[in-house]
Amino acid sequence: MTYEAIDFTIDDGIAFIHLNRPEAKNALDDVMRVEIAEVISRLRRGIDHKELDARALVISGRGGAFCGGGDVKGMATKKTSQMMHSRMTNVQDWFRDLLKLEMPVIAAVDGPAFGAGFSIALAADFIIATPKTSFCAAFSRMGLVPDTSIVFTLPRIVGLQRAKELIFSARVLGAEEAKAMGIVYDLVPEGEAVEAATELARKMKLASVAAVGLTKQLLHQTFESSQAAMAQAEALAQAVAIGTDYHADAVQRFVGKSPLLFTGFDMGNWRKPAQPK
Repeated sequence: MTYEAIDFTIDDGIAFIHLNRPEAKNALDDVMRVEIAEVISRLRRGIDHKELDARALVISGRGGAFCGGGDVKGMATKKTSQMMHSRMTNVQDWFRDLLKLEMPVIAAVDGPAFGAGFSIALAADFIIATPKTSFCAAFSRMGLVPDTSIVFTLPRIVGLQRAKELIFSARVLGAEEAKAMGIVYDLVPEGEAVEAATELARKMKLASVAAVGLTKQLLHQTFESSQAAMAQAEALAQAVAIGTDYHADAVQRFVGKSPLLFTGFDMGNWRKPAQPK
């Protein structure tokens, strides 16, 4: 299947979504929204029915930008409140599915990630950025409220007061400061974000997809739940995980003294030495 505003491929168990409207800084227009929704749906179906061999996802942008946010030119067309509510509900549907996607999701950001682009990056489990990267919750510049779940994701990373500061001020946040705040997981040289994100995805893809998905669901619930509720959720999730083929295979390997499929890795020193160019 071919797409107009994105590139979607799967290579060796890793899915890639490349936002591909470089002439518009990969702004999120209606075509791109529909195509991202379709791809996320395909990935979810693939996990459930083993239709796609994807165990991790890397999201990036073509042409020097990650995503410039919403398509401002498209905003010039007058829309009723009912039309906008319907449109945003559709966006929130696929965005919720992206947040819940049962595989590691890594954003490779090598340029501006503004507005909804910032939101998409924050939906990833890890953000790999370069010194060229900048973030901005630019919604108030256009007289809009934050959307695409940034009011859910950002405070969980930086805290409520800092999230208010970033959203109210709509200031540009550089890569180094974003890393210091915990937004960026790691910084790599310019031009190497996708390569580094792919390397991280390759290390993570051997883990149990079921266990990763269940763990993500638990972590997303933890800020709204009591300890008792989380304990119950953990017990239910573990009951599912222990019944998977992956767990049974791991037990057999362990008992038989065979290598496990996934043995973990050092998250503090995960990159290979840079190869000479």
